Amino acid sequence: MPPPPLPPSTEDATGCLSWLDSQKAKSVAFIGFGTVVNIPNSEIEELAEALEVCRIPFLWSLRDNMRDCLPNGFLDRTITHGKVVPWAPQIQVLGHSSIGVHMTHCGANSVYESIANGVPMICRPFFADNKLNARLIADEWRVGVRIDGGVFTKTGVAKSLDLILEREQGRTIRSRVQALKELVLKASAPGGRATQDFKILVEKITSV
Repeated sequence: MPPPPLPPSTEDATGCLSWLDSQKAKSVAFIGFGTVVNIPNSEIEELAEALEVCRIPFLWSLRDNMRDCLPNGFLDRTITHGKVVPWAPQIQVLGHSSIGVHMTHCGANSVYESIANGVPMICRPFFADNKLNARLIADEWRVGVRIDGGVFTKTGVAKSLDLILEREQGRTIRSRVQALKELVLKASAPGGRATQDFKILVEKITSV
């Protein structure tokens, strides 16, 4: 099914969507790692330093209990091109026209939502299915890249953002994820392959 429509601004509790409205198309890096992942303090610092130096517009969903890990003065120095919130409506954010890339831990829901909205991914997997999903994204589907060395560094983050948002390779990746998006939406539509497979599964379960 197609991505859900964006909610009205009255439902935009943290101001994410109204802020995105002021940004250029495909220009913003959305950074979100779900509600379970605890990023090492050192990696938060490296990621923040890269965002500050690159000056790429960014929306960062960062839990309040992790804000103390940000470099001193980071929020003030990036106020003109970044927004840090304790929570973001991820599906609506990924469906916004200003989003150019999703920096993600590669949880299954995040991967599906990125693909369903045609958004390339920068992968920093942590546990469970994350690493398998990252391999699929970067090596099999080729709709994203992995962070160099497997952990956030100032240099690695800057390199990945530049590649996806500025380079020809990034445009190629964007074309691939758009094509994959069409396949996913077709499969999940009424009568599509995914819908039919789910119907068969339900029939098998209920017939036992």
